[in-house]
Formats: sequence, C-alpha cells, structure tokens
Amino acid sequence: MTKVDRRIIKSQAAIKKAFMEMMAEKTFNQITIQDISDRANVSRRTIYLHYMDKYDLLDKLIEEHINELRELRVSSSDMDFIEGGLIWFEYLERNYLFFSTMLSSQAAVSFRSQFLDFVMEGLKEEVNIEEDKNYGLRQEIILRFVAGAYVEIVEWWFKNEMPDPPRVMADQVGFLIERIV
Repeated sequence: MTKVDRRIIKSQAAIKKAFMEMMAEKTFNQITIQDISDRANVSRRTIYLHYMDKYDLLDKLIEEHINELRELRVSSSDMDFIEGGLIWFEYLERNYLFFSTMLSSQAAVSFRSQFLDFVMEGLKEEVNIEEDKNYGLRQEIILRFVAGAYVEIVEWWFKNEMPDPPRVMADQVGFLIERIV
C-alpha cells in the first residue's frame, strides 16, 4: 500500500468519524460540509474528492455497514441463531457510534427501513411455512414480525447504552428467534 492510499484511508476515516459524531450532536439538516471538514481537520475539497455531498456520505456509510453485515451473515450461515447472533452483536458493539446514531437520529427512518429489509432477507431461508409450528402462516408476516422485533431490540440495546454484553444479547435473542422460526 502506498502513502497516498494510507492518506486517503485516514482522510475518509476522519471524515466518517466526524460526520457520525456530529450526527449524534445535531440534526442532519444542521450539519454542513464545512462543519464536517472542521471536525475532521480536512479541507472541504478533500471531502468533495470522496463524496458528492453529505447525503452521499450518509448513503455510503449505510451501504458500508449493511455490506459488512451481509458478509457476516454469509460467514455465519452454518451457525445457529445464538452463535450467529453473537457475531452480529459484537459487530454492533464495535460500531456503537454508527448504529446508535442511525437508530436515534433523523436518518433513522431511512436506515431503519434498510436494516429491517436486510434482517428480513437474512431470515427468509430460515422460515419454513410448509410444516411444523409455522404451517399455513404467511412467510412475510413471520419475517416482518421477527425482523421488526430484532430491529427493536437492537434500538433498545443502543438507547440504553448496551446494558448487556453481546453474548447475553445473542443468547437471549437467538433463543427467542429459534422459538419462532
């Protein structure tokens, strides 16, 4: 990796961190590119080299985390809901600033919707409506019910500053999901 690459990575990390810190402090509409550049200690030009505007920055941040969760889902596909959930809750904990901000700010509506769709997509293969406890039920209703509960519990966990460690969350949420699906 060249020095230029490291500088780009450092600049982007500083911009993202500054933006997320500001999202936790202000409404999205109050944040300007100048605010972000001041906080990140980079020029406005540097920000515009990487992002079209603050909307693009937000979209790219969301996309980055959803893609990372998608990769975690693939890597944990052979695990049960408890062990797979532990990987997710550890990732959520490591990225507390992003997720807690996204689930409590104006951007929450857009992010929450994308996060809900993502969770539903991951559960789709697990829901069997052809036999056993879910026989005859509509798959979409089960998916929305479970995914909605999952997103709500993640919101609660962040709003309450992660009162339980990832292992406890994974054990309890995984156990509940296994009861339903």
